[in-house]
This record gives sequence, C-alpha cells and structure tokens, in this order.
Amino acid sequence: MTQFVYVLGGAQTDFARNWSKEGLGLVDMFAEIVPAALSDARVDEREVGVIHVSNLAGELFAGQAQLGGMVVAAVPGLEGLPSTRHEAACASGSTAVLAACADIESGRYDVALVVGVELMRNVPARTAAEYLGTAAWAGREALDVTYPWPALFADIAREYDRRYGLDHAHLGRFAEIAFANGSRNHLAQTRDWEFPAGSFDVNDEVNPIVEGMLRKTDCGRITDGGAAVVLAGPRFARAWAQRTGADLDREATIAGFGHRTATLLLADKIADSADRTHLFPHLHGAVTDAYRRAGIAGVTDLDVAEIHDCFTINGLVTLEHIGLAEPGRGGEVVMDGSIERGGRLPVNPSGGLMSHGHPVGATGIRMVLDSARQVTGRAGEQQIDNARRALTVNIGGSFTTTVATVVIRGTH
Repeated sequence: MTQFVYVLGGAQTDFARNWSKEGLGLVDMFAEIVPAALSDARVDEREVGVIHVSNLAGELFAGQAQLGGMVVAAVPGLEGLPSTRHEAACASGSTAVLAACADIESGRYDVALVVGVELMRNVPARTAAEYLGTAAWAGREALDVTYPWPALFADIAREYDRRYGLDHAHLGRFAEIAFANGSRNHLAQTRDWEFPAGSFDVNDEVNPIVEGMLRKTDCGRITDGGAAVVLAGPRFARAWAQRTGADLDREATIAGFGHRTATLLLADKIADSADRTHLFPHLHGAVTDAYRRAGIAGVTDLDVAEIHDCFTINGLVTLEHIGLAEPGRGGEVVMDGSIERGGRLPVNPSGGLMSHGHPVGATGIRMVLDSARQVTGRAGEQQIDNARRALTVNIGGSFTTTVATVVIRGTH
C-alpha cells in the first residue's frame, strides 16, 4: 500500500440476535453499531469524512435500498457526508474496506467510517436461501435445488475429492475447532450451542447430509448483524494519538491487500483451473498480492488468520491457498493441530463464519476488526499470544470475489 491506514477502532453487534423478533430492522442496526464504533475509536462523528456501507441484499430481505441515506437517518450527526454502498456477495465488507482505504490513501479524506449490515432471519429459511442464491448465476447454476449454496459448495467438495481425495474427518475436525473457538466468543452466534457425540462425524442421525459430502455441521448458518470500523490516515492518526495518549506503534494498520475476481459460474472456474496448481488460482493471487504489498514473505510471517469458512470445504481450500499447506493437503494441517489456538497458525480464533456467524455485509469488516484487536492485544478471550501480524481472507460467491488483507501492529 502507498501508505498505512490505521484501524482506530470499531464494534459489532451480537450475532446471536434475531432482530426482527425484537421488532427491529436495518436502521436500528445502524443506530446501534455506528455510535459504538465511533466511541471505541474515540472519534467524533464530526471528524468522519466519508462513509462506506456494505450490504448484499437489503432490497430482498428488507425491501430497502439507499442504505447510505439510512446511516444518516440513524445517526443524524453524519448528515451531508458522502456515502457509497458496496456489494460483492459475501465479500461486500472487504470491498468497502478497500474503497475506504483508497479514499484515505488518495488524500481525499482523513477518516472513513466503514459499516456493514445484513438482516436475514426475518424470512423463512428457504426464502433466505433463494435470496442468497442471487450471488450465483441466476437461472444457470444451482438449478432444481432447495438450498443453492450448500449445493454449490458440495460441488467444490466433489471436485476437490476428484483431484486430491477428500476425507470427511478433515471437514468434521475443521468444524469442531471452529465451534470450540466460538464458544469463547461472547458475541458468537453459536457460543451456547451443545453438540452431541457424532456431531462432526459421518453420522446420519445427528449430522445428516445436506448436499453431497457436506453435512449439517459443515454448513454455516443464517445470521443477522452489523460491524463497523473507523479508518484513518497518518496525518489524522498523529493528531488523534496526541489527543488520546495512544501509541501509534501499538495501533493496528492495514498494511497490504489483494483483490481479484473470477468469472461467475462455478463450473467455469473449475474448468479454468484444470491445469493449474491451485483449485482457485485467483484466490492464491489475491493472498500473495496482500503479502507482497505488506512486505512480508508469506504465511510464515503471520501470527493469526481470519478466513472465510461459510462451509468447511471453503475453509479447507483456503488453508491451501494462503500457503499453509500444499494443494490437496489441507486436511493434514487441520488434523495435526496447526490451525488450533496453540498451533503454527491459529485460524479463526473468533469462531469464524462457521461459529461466530455470517451476516453477509458485515463479515469482511468484522474480520478486519477482529484482526486489529488481535494485533493490538485487545481480543479478550480470543486473544492469541504475541500476535503482531494477521491475515484476513474474504470470499464472495463460489470463490468469485476474493479479498485478502494483512493487518499488523504499527507500521513495521
């Protein structure tokens, strides 16, 4: 990156909440999360220069567009600021973060508010699945299925199995680690869930098949929620540090990023990578771009990672694409403890999408927030000892949009 962008603070909602059951909606999410983020960042709303909003399907789930204006309706002190909404399926939040970083790096604005929200539990599960299916190619894939995304990620599992062989025990263990991490997170959707024996095994009674090789605990869940971060450039950050007494060498910065997009149809992506090293080479490219821009050698320089695991197969594939394992050998690092809290690279200490939850528009922002807290030692029960460098990997659709960031402590 041409200059470091500071993550001054942020906030998220409790991902276990069902907002519609409380009689609340999107404007209420904004009204809760934006003031909380500004307070955590110790930034006054009058100091914000620009707003970036992330959301996938407000029009479908809530009948609501123009979410930039809704932020101002919820927080009138932001009246008059420029705002832009970003949509890249499940990677919407990360694209909003990158746009805010570009605004700051260009010198247009010193401070950016990035906020993502999604209301998804206000409709029946099948309706929610239909709405989320719009992130695939409507009318051309996932046809004649009840739940499009389990079906498409089952296709990824099937292709992985064809190329390398896939043992469901590896997927089950990945899920088990995720839910164990989420049990430590007081904002995780599944923090209080209990799992009977066999919940992560090939057990048709307690862990039935959803699609293909994917079983109940291989699949993420529908989540309501929001997340926000306050980003700033060096000039504002220096003045902010003087005012607050903060030490900028101990604050979080976004040091590097990667952002690549592939064609929409999953079948085309799979065909295009037939003779390539990685199943999704553009994902590997986005991650290596982030490493290069951050000035680090690769995965060995990381202390923690927050990766996209809406399905266990997604998590397994991503472990290989970030360089933690060779293609086809991701299961080994799951089984040998490498991704656990005390392992070589702790992955998703927050619980990840699998356990923490996946309010689509908020996810990429939440990843950056959790990573910033990790590298500044403010992650509470999720804290990984001596974390200084974190990676986020956010995926939109069937690995269509891929975004990675490297978040570090200070500027070195």
